[in-house]
Amino acid sequence: MKWGVGMATNTECLGSLFGGVALGIALGAAPQAAAESTPAAMTLSEADQTAVFRAAGAIQRKGVWVVCVDEPSGGGASIEWVRDLNGDGRPEAVVTEGGMYCHGHSGTGYTLLSKQEDGKWRVMSSNNGIPEFLKTWGVGGWPDISVGGPGFCFPVERWNGKTYALNRFEYEGKRCKPPR
Repeated sequence: MKWGVGMATNTECLGSLFGGVALGIALGAAPQAAAESTPAAMTLSEADQTAVFRAAGAIQRKGVWVVCVDEPSGGGASIEWVRDLNGDGRPEAVVTEGGMYCHGHSGTGYTLLSKQEDGKWRVMSSNNGIPEFLKTWGVGGWPDISVGGPGFCFPVERWNGKTYALNRFEYEGKRCKPPR
C-alpha cells in the first residue's frame, strides 16, 4: 500500500487514511516513530503559506498561486497537505498543480518542501507526476517517493542526505524495468 498525493482518487483516499492507523501502516515507521503512528496534520500561518508557494517557485496571478505560468487550463497550485514527514518536529508541505502543458501525460506536478531550522522553506523534491510516499526510507527518516503517472513502472527516488535521487523503478511494490 502507498500513501498518494495529487489526483482526485488519491486525495479521496487521504481522508480515510489520515483518519486511522492505516496511514501508519501505509507509510511504514520512520526510525523516530512507532509503526502505528500517523503523521499529525499541521496548519500553516498565512505567512508560511506564502513562503511555501514562493519557495515552490509559484507566483500570484489574479489571486491564484501558479507554478506553471504557461499552463492555459491550469487551476493554480495548492498546498495538498502539511505533515511532519521525517519525524524532525518541523512541517513538510506538498504543493501540487495540474495541467498537461507543463506536467505532461501525468497531468500533475508536485513540490515537496521542508521547513528548515532557520524558518526558511527548502525544496526537497520536485517532479512531474504523482508522489507516493513509500514505507522504505532514505537517510534521516525521509521516505522514498514513487513518482507515478501513466504506465506501469515508476521511478522511485530516495533521499541520500543531500537530494532525492533515482534509486530504482517499481510497480505495486515490485522492482521493474521501464520500457525503453
